[in-house]
Amino acid sequence: MVAAFLDMDKRQSVAEASVVASHEIAPERGLLRVWEPIRHKCYLAAEAYLQLARTEPADELSPAAAYEQVTHQIADAASTLDQFYESNRGHLEHAVTVAQTAPQLAQRVGADARGALEALDLPGNRAFADYPSVRATTEALQRALRNLDSAVGAGTVRTTAHRVEETTAAFREALAEAPGREAEARNTLASVTTRLGAVRTRSEGLSPAYSALLREFNAASSADLSGNEQQALLLLERAAEELEVARTSLRAGNPEQALAQAGVVRAELAQAEALVDAVTERLATLRAVKADPDAKVRDVRFRLRDAQHLAVQRGLTAEWGSVLDAQLDRIDRAVDALSGVHPDYWAYVKDLDAVSTFITGVVNRMRGRNTDR
Repeated sequence: MVAAFLDMDKRQSVAEASVVASHEIAPERGLLRVWEPIRHKCYLAAEAYLQLARTEPADELSPAAAYEQVTHQIADAASTLDQFYESNRGHLEHAVTVAQTAPQLAQRVGADARGALEALDLPGNRAFADYPSVRATTEALQRALRNLDSAVGAGTVRTTAHRVEETTAAFREALAEAPGREAEARNTLASVTTRLGAVRTRSEGLSPAYSALLREFNAASSADLSGNEQQALLLLERAAEELEVARTSLRAGNPEQALAQAGVVRAELAQAEALVDAVTERLATLRAVKADPDAKVRDVRFRLRDAQHLAVQRGLTAEWGSVLDAQLDRIDRAVDALSGVHPDYWAYVKDLDAVSTFITGVVNRMRGRNTDR
């Protein structure tokens, strides 16, 4: 009985240490919860053994029977323990190994991170310490190191150590790229300056294009574009101002700030271009439709017929046939509305485009439905 108890106690200690390691490394597996009733069973067997060792057996039991009963209880608890351990041996042994290596991992990555930070003190790197990318990654690495120093538990230590590795790599990358930021900023500002000039030139055609829209087409065809010229000019003014700020930043030795401001300039130029293009493209679209209104409707009718054939081929006419047939009425209404001295060509285009988009959606759904089958 004594040998059985000592053997169970030894196995319980090994299993419990493994379960603790598992909970720290992979708590999502839930082995600590599974282990609790098994540990309780072992504790009850140990308590029965210790009670028997301290006192005489109860009157109704002979010493031999009492020893046999406790020995059986210990053996049963040990068997349950062994079944649990064998069922999870691979994971438990891996968890112990990983937990044992956590301190060495923390020491290694911590030393590597501190060595990386020391590079900031080198004469060639001191000028880059205030670059936003270098400063941000420096602060992130310092925070990660503080978290590593205070981490408790193998799982937390490993997770924090990996975070230190990631931030160390980010810091090194930022520091390595810093020397090239000035040339990058200079080239970027030159490119943005060229683009600003190009957009200004293109914007000169906005006013004549809008005037042509008003002169040649129904006023409703360009009502949504009435503010484009004013908005585009405002954006160009702001872009020019931001570009000058970026140049000032570059001259002051802040190339990353200059690059950030250049990004703002690009965004404003993109908006201005969209406003200009909306007017010039609208004029081109309406002139093309006015020259040959039937071309637009022929294309949509063709797409409708193609969709109807697809419904027949795939046996989906019961589901989609009437839906597609209804589009013919929408097409006819759009054509009928194109009348009068100043027909609304833009409404015509929008109505037919809406039908075309709807047909495309039906076709995609029919193809997807067929695939599902």
